[in-house]
Amino acid sequence: MTQTIGVVGLGAMGMGMAQSLVRAGFVVKGYDIAPGPGQRLAEAGGHAAATVAEAAAGADVLIVMVVNAAQAEDVLFGSGGGAAALPAGSLVMLSCTVAPAFARKTADRLAAMGLEMLDAPVSGGPIRSAEGSLSVMASGAPALFEKYAGVLEAIAANVYRMGDAPGLGSVMKSINQLLAGVHLTAMGEAFVFGIKQGIDPRQMYEVICASAGGSWMFQNRGEHILDNDYTPRSAVDIWGKDLGIVLETGRENRLALPLAAIAHQMFLAASAQGMGRMDDAAIVKIYAQLAGVEMEG
Repeated sequence: MTQTIGVVGLGAMGMGMAQSLVRAGFVVKGYDIAPGPGQRLAEAGGHAAATVAEAAAGADVLIVMVVNAAQAEDVLFGSGGGAAALPAGSLVMLSCTVAPAFARKTADRLAAMGLEMLDAPVSGGPIRSAEGSLSVMASGAPALFEKYAGVLEAIAANVYRMGDAPGLGSVMKSINQLLAGVHLTAMGEAFVFGIKQGIDPRQMYEVICASAGGSWMFQNRGEHILDNDYTPRSAVDIWGKDLGIVLETGRENRLALPLAAIAHQMFLAASAQGMGRMDDAAIVKIYAQLAGVEMEG
């Protein structure tokens, strides 16, 4: 019997996940607060739901791919009514980036309603989402991975089982975001360090990508800087949120995270300068302002 999947949040990541599920043969009902994404999903073979509850009604799985914990809370237990609309025994895949404590609390609340949950944040960006080749770092009951293997395979090239307890998937995502945010910040600092001293940025990019100092974030986002293209793939404001989650979790565990704290401050500065909706490579502009370096062109 074909499984029905509800997807709430048809942004850059959620749309790719929904379309990948359609291609894999699932019945997909998608909801987004804006009408355009639902129409695009319908054109791709899915169904546009008018409400969160409609996306959840009759679904075997409800994937929540919204911006933050507050939105996830509203989708599931607030005005969206998603959890109440799901059939008993259905699965919620909490795939947005949230604090581990929120993931644990949400799993407990869903269990009290007779629902299952996988704490299943994702990584890979819009392109890999559209390809169905994300990385999923998930935790939850082992039986859920078996029962919903087809769903996971449709959206991901890599499914990492982080443990049986909800929250561990979100811990792993926080580790990823800590590293990625620090790498982005270091990239911005390095570009301006070189440019200020007369190094050609394209040659610098070529050398670093072939050297020990490189990183995936440097290689990927460095191209945006060289092209002077700050069309948002992943926006500056995402890092204010995600690194904020890292620091919040650090405080809960009495962990000093000085590099994450510095990166967080730099992204907040970029947001304060009106760059919040720009591509996260725009972090370089803050360093350029501090150094008096012209980045345009």
